[in-house]
Amino acid sequence: MVARDRGPVAKVAAKYICTSCGYQASKPLGRCPNCQAWNSFEEEAPSAVAPKARVGAYGGVTGGKLTPLSDVGRREEPRTPSGIPELDRVLGGGLVAGGVTLIGGEPGIGKSTLLLQVADRVAQSGGTVLYVAGEESLEQIRLRADRLGVTGQIQLTRDTRAEHVAGLMQEHRPALCIVDSIQTVTVEGEGAPGGVAQVRDGTSMLTRAAKETGTATVLVGHVTKDGTVAGPKVMEHIVDTTVFLETVGAFRLLRSVKNRFGQAGELGVFEMRGEGLIAVENPSAAFLAERPLGVPGSVVAATVDGQRPMLLEVQALASKTPYPNARRVVVGLDPRRVDVVLAVLERRLDLTLGGLDVYVNLAGGLKVPDPGLDLAVALAVYSAVVGRALPENVAVFGEVGLAGEVRSTQATVRRAEEAGRAGYTRLVVPPGVEGHPGVKSVEEAVRMVWRSAGS
Repeated sequence: MVARDRGPVAKVAAKYICTSCGYQASKPLGRCPNCQAWNSFEEEAPSAVAPKARVGAYGGVTGGKLTPLSDVGRREEPRTPSGIPELDRVLGGGLVAGGVTLIGGEPGIGKSTLLLQVADRVAQSGGTVLYVAGEESLEQIRLRADRLGVTGQIQLTRDTRAEHVAGLMQEHRPALCIVDSIQTVTVEGEGAPGGVAQVRDGTSMLTRAAKETGTATVLVGHVTKDGTVAGPKVMEHIVDTTVFLETVGAFRLLRSVKNRFGQAGELGVFEMRGEGLIAVENPSAAFLAERPLGVPGSVVAATVDGQRPMLLEVQALASKTPYPNARRVVVGLDPRRVDVVLAVLERRLDLTLGGLDVYVNLAGGLKVPDPGLDLAVALAVYSAVVGRALPENVAVFGEVGLAGEVRSTQATVRRAEEAGRAGYTRLVVPPGVEGHPGVKSVEEAVRMVWRSAGS
């Protein structure tokens, strides 16, 4: 019998992937053109597959079943409270059964501490918790648990093989599974741990196990020098929720950037203490705790970071410059927007700034690119230049246009409500905010502020 010739095997070119950001190239590069990382490319050569014979125009394959949207039922995803209200806020109400959450952050910022606290709360409420320790020994986790006062029954394992972790999830059906970290998870036959293929396939396998068992799963991810999660970008597409923990002054901010089960952009505020990460229930009061009263150049601004309204202090300082060109130093705000506001003050209010160094700062260490802070910047700079402090009960928000007009901004109702809860009875805001007269221009805002002060 003569063997039938099946044709030549297709040649597949090798593919090189950046381990920092997932950028793909046909050849190894010394420096990634996307994330600028050096020597970060690894080869990933897919297996060669013999080409299939062509069968008709579409291979003789019939279409799949279609379901009208009107016939699809509605189902609320079951949630498990994490026991930490600030975390539940960020997640949209709690941990979703079968949902996979990826949490990133700088080393030592408190990711493992926060998750161990969550594991304790879930265990105390009667849920089974599986903790996969890929970076620490079991004794190290016990020491942290003693420091945090953890008393819940948490099941620990040092086995980071994805197949075995998925098997444990199938066998025990835990309510919560924590993998610390996904970069330590290995998949058989996929290269060294932490590689692009390992991270991608490990995430995919654990996600599939979470969906099959209904286990709420949290994956800890390393971050690169630019703050993004290390590994292929497809990893963030696989998971349901992506959150980042970042340091701002004395606080830790937990911010959601993707959430299939809730609204992205939610913000949680924590403070690191000896007993762990403690939720800050009133961030406005925390950020304004050290605000000096009766000092020119200090303005309370109502802003929105993500979806959360907060009160922050905008500070300004103006001093005579010893240099030929005056300096403009901006911290925490968009420098280009501040330049626009300064130009409006010079042109529309005849405020002389040419011979002055102007410093503008958003107190507390936050970086908020919010156009609604324009009016606060204008009043803070004006107050610093003329040497008159704003009244203590005044809060401000509004966008400033090039004609000097004050424009409306997003979430005006939430900003006004947050200012009212904090005890600020007089708001300088754009027109249209119910219960407040509003101002149409920066000049009118200046008159309103100091008329209310009796000067």
